[in-house]
Amino acid sequence: VQLQAFGGGLVQAGGSLRLSCVASGRTFNTYNMGWFRQAPGKEREFVAAISRPGGITLYADSVKGRFTISRDNAKNTVYLQMNSLKPEDTAVYYCAADGASWITRRNDAYDYWGQGTLVTVSS
Repeated sequence: VQLQAFGGGLVQAGGSLRLSCVASGRTFNTYNMGWFRQAPGKEREFVAAISRPGGITLYADSVKGRFTISRDNAKNTVYLQMNSLKPEDTAVYYCAADGASWITRRNDAYDYWGQGTLVTVSS
């Protein structure tokens, strides 16, 4: 499966952005989907994940209550709604697909990755 993420940009602290990730192919609903991010000089970290039918979600503690992951299997798309953005949310955001049975925070479990979209939050 090929993934393309978009929706990043420059936003002021306290603002909102919605990222989208579109998947190619007919098997999107067989993958758990995740969002990760990588800030300059830091390792890639888990942000959120959603199960194949969408009923189970996981969040990093740093984004819980501010970010919401969702998916539309009919559109082969996973979303990340980001509210109350902070400068420390500045990073390149990646979507990823995992064919395993259970959703996970582990980035090494994900099989496919999108190209990333840059989110910059100014103070």
